[in-house]
Amino acid sequence: MFELRAPTPDDLAAVAAVLAADDLAGSGQVFFDEGFVRDDWSRPGFALADDAWVASDVAGTVVGYAQVLREDPDIVESWGVVHPEHRGRGIGTALLDRIEARAVTLAPAFRFRHAINARDHAAAELLRARGLRPVRHFHYMQIDLDPRPEPGGAPAGVRIEPPADLEPVHAVLVDAFADDWGYHPEPFDRWTAEQTASPSHDPSLWLVAWDGDEPVGAVTANLWDDRGWVGEVGVRASHRGRGIAGALLRRSFATFADRGLARVLLNVDSANPTGATALYERVGMRVVWRWDLWERG
Repeated sequence: MFELRAPTPDDLAAVAAVLAADDLAGSGQVFFDEGFVRDDWSRPGFALADDAWVASDVAGTVVGYAQVLREDPDIVESWGVVHPEHRGRGIGTALLDRIEARAVTLAPAFRFRHAINARDHAAAELLRARGLRPVRHFHYMQIDLDPRPEPGGAPAGVRIEPPADLEPVHAVLVDAFADDWGYHPEPFDRWTAEQTASPSHDPSLWLVAWDGDEPVGAVTANLWDDRGWVGEVGVRASHRGRGIAGALLRRSFATFADRGLARVLLNVDSANPTGATALYERVGMRVVWRWDLWERG
């Protein structure tokens, strides 16, 4: 038996524990913690009482979690996790029912996307039965920070420094990701509101590469517990092939190491058109987890 209800802020640690159990069962390490959940719950437009659910057992222990959010006027995205010890009891099905019902109210005419662990074959069959299909495969990549990575230098004519304000970062990312699958540029004010709403927002971890007075590359980043996360890495098309992305990443890794962190991760589309996976491997990262994005509509 289980009960579904809307989560409250007091459920933060319990939800994070379910995510940690899923991570440990699949990979032997934890990727997401309370900081990740807190950031997700802080996103503009996300209503905890309406857009998320926890499943609890007869003892009141949280054993499952799911959430949904409109990402674009015609795109609704969701994800969910069931504790490995409580699978096969219909919890995932019940959570998906709630997600789909809410998705219709968020965007009546929409494409529906749901993210799952690439090894979760039961979840894949559930999604396939509801008319979804896998459309994209993603990797978590990681570098360990012991020994401390050397930051190295910037390419000739380029300087790298933390941003004095967020506008150059936004300008670079909009240009750099213009041709990426699924990318939808946001106006600067809305993008800034989303970035600064995150409790982990720390622009001292961000970097901008400049060619004279022109911003040509950028990295966004944040930290959760003992791990750093690189959010986005972008270089303008006019400046690719000069080693700017690699220099930004090496500087970012060294910055995280100086904060005493043990590892840095990032998420990458395995079919990224700029060959990002190969770049990340060249700077010392490796694939540690895979997840899939399924879509209907």
